[in-house]
Amino acid sequence: MADRREDATQEALFREVDEDLRHEQLARLWKKYGGVVIALALALVVGVAGYQGWQAWERSARQDEAARYTAAMRLLEQNQTQPAAEALAALAADGNTGYGTVAALRRAALLADQGDEAAAAEAYGAVAADGAADPTFRDLARVLAVLHRMQGPAEGAQPDALIAELQPLTDPANPFRFSALELTAALALKQGDEARARDIYKSLAGDANAPQGLRSRARTMLAALGGDAAAAPRQEG
Repeated sequence: MADRREDATQEALFREVDEDLRHEQLARLWKKYGGVVIALALALVVGVAGYQGWQAWERSARQDEAARYTAAMRLLEQNQTQPAAEALAALAADGNTGYGTVAALRRAALLADQGDEAAAAEAYGAVAADGAADPTFRDLARVLAVLHRMQGPAEGAQPDALIAELQPLTDPANPFRFSALELTAALALKQGDEARARDIYKSLAGDANAPQGLRSRARTMLAALGGDAAAAPRQEG
């Protein structure tokens, strides 16, 4: 009975992590990076006239792909899941303005919503491996790929490999470091390394820069492991 309660608690925590990453972070990232163009550099290389021609094409392509993405979202709102998935897959395959990456991430999220953890992990992994995608989107996809591999049929099979995948994302400069550390702690628990997990949760619980929901989860896990969240160091900056 205790094991079932623990599994249910961990499953709920994973769902909350997934929700935070897939919705709040993705919306924030697209708002920040979706409109970026390399205008000055391109103008210097090809000249003003050539740049203006490229800009017109880029604007047209962006509008077209935005319309395709919006149409796919409308299909989802109408519960037409299969046509929406096909539209997202097509945009992910031939998109050139950034909407292709967003479509690939949304398609992966759709697979996760349908309960296909293995397919979702594979789809996120494809984005993470896409050298043409924005590095920030790739890092987001890498975190989500690990999360869904942890929840899929091969759950717990290769915690060392998953921790290694997360390691670069724990760098203090990485925007997903807190989520990467949280998943690393969960993987440490799967390895039976409670001391390492406790240290990570204690650090997260006391880090004022970490999202509030994540700090709350860290305190919950720290208490479950017999740690003292109140004694966690407070970090600013």
